[in-house]
Amino acid sequence: MSASDVRPAVPEWLHAPADANELVAAIWPPAAARTADGVLTVGGVLATDLAEQFGTPLYVLDQDAVVAQARRVREAFDAATARHGTTARVYYAGKAFLSTEVVRWVTGEGLAVDVATGGELAVALAGGADPARIGLHGNNKSRLELARAVELGVGSVIVDSLVEIDRLAEIAAARGAVQPVLVRVNSGVHAETHDFLATAHEDQKFGFALTDAERVVARIRELPSLRFLGMHCHIGSQIFGTAGFAESASRLVEVHARLLAGGEVPLMNLGGGFGIAYTSVDDPTDIEELADGIVDAVARECGARGIPLPALAFEPGRSIVGRAGVTIYEVGTTKPVRVSDELERLYVSVDGGMSDNARPALYGASYSARVASRTSEAAPTLARVVGRHCESGDIVVDAEYLPGDVTPGDLLAVPATGAYCFSLASNYNYVPRPPVVAVSNGEARVIVRGETIDDLLTRDAGIPTEGAE
Repeated sequence: MSASDVRPAVPEWLHAPADANELVAAIWPPAAARTADGVLTVGGVLATDLAEQFGTPLYVLDQDAVVAQARRVREAFDAATARHGTTARVYYAGKAFLSTEVVRWVTGEGLAVDVATGGELAVALAGGADPARIGLHGNNKSRLELARAVELGVGSVIVDSLVEIDRLAEIAAARGAVQPVLVRVNSGVHAETHDFLATAHEDQKFGFALTDAERVVARIRELPSLRFLGMHCHIGSQIFGTAGFAESASRLVEVHARLLAGGEVPLMNLGGGFGIAYTSVDDPTDIEELADGIVDAVARECGARGIPLPALAFEPGRSIVGRAGVTIYEVGTTKPVRVSDELERLYVSVDGGMSDNARPALYGASYSARVASRTSEAAPTLARVVGRHCESGDIVVDAEYLPGDVTPGDLLAVPATGAYCFSLASNYNYVPRPPVVAVSNGEARVIVRGETIDDLLTRDAGIPTEGAE
């Protein structure tokens, strides 16, 4: 292990705040606040009331924040493309967080829905999504999933291999259908993030090399049961700025121009990956700036080649739902640990952990935290928020300054957990997954029921059920 692989005891960016109660606005839902006695409110509902009614751990999702951000994203891309005489379609990337209620929220704001499995497709349909406004992703879609997509009239299947192209063409032909498809390509441009997030590397499981695109499209055009719509490219996740998108667009447009010689190419899908703030030093790019910068880059490249600008599609997920989410935990134990002669860290154990937020363990992701049930005059102390699982890597917040008097029974809130926390949740150590509660205008309601230990036991075939022989 090299010195660069060792996690520093205190990240360079982390500094002790003057007030360990302060809510950094960019990290929390826009309407999050503290009452006069310091209790956190989300959507006008007290964290203490949420914990009492629904228990902890608890995923809380600010409905108004999701709806407002979905509208803002759509309007930003509509405006950016209209300036160049074309149109945009914004797909909500369901893998970030998917439930029937969220599908209703985003489709109500004019968004389409992007899914990656038969399960996600089923949730989108149950939430009322129009199949014609669904895109189906995945590098290994089953025959059943492809057949279901064709049967429903799913608007686009994003094909990922030659095997899948032939398989889908056979299924569509058998049904007398013509299935619209996009071709997933790797532009060679990738986000400067964790290797597992940088999904445009050439040596990875998704898509075709851009150099193979013309050959792949030629094959699709030979198949009467498939209709080629255009290329799809996703350069990574948690991206700040537009430079990567602009470079990727340049490479895509070059191939797009050559594909026009063989037939229509009405669409270009540039994916998503727009970042949000997780810590006080994160500075995500405003969606309006992103939309203008990306669309301007595509328009510039098309203009330089004398070709019309196609319709454009985008697939934001985290940037719509991430900031709207807060996870509430109860502190169980605290323990000071001497890290070095000069440094002591307070370990704060909560009643959740890597089963409800796997991102720190998977990606080394950073989060923030605040005591949510009261305010404190105690000086900030260096803390690490950890979970209850039998893993040393079960870390919720690697490094944070919390009030030095944080104590068992306090509620702790971790912001910016709307994306990928619920989606990646597990039952590790047989811990039930938490419920998801939507808050709006001072009211709270369950939109995904939590699990109980009894729920987990019902899946164990070795436990006799009532009436079984």
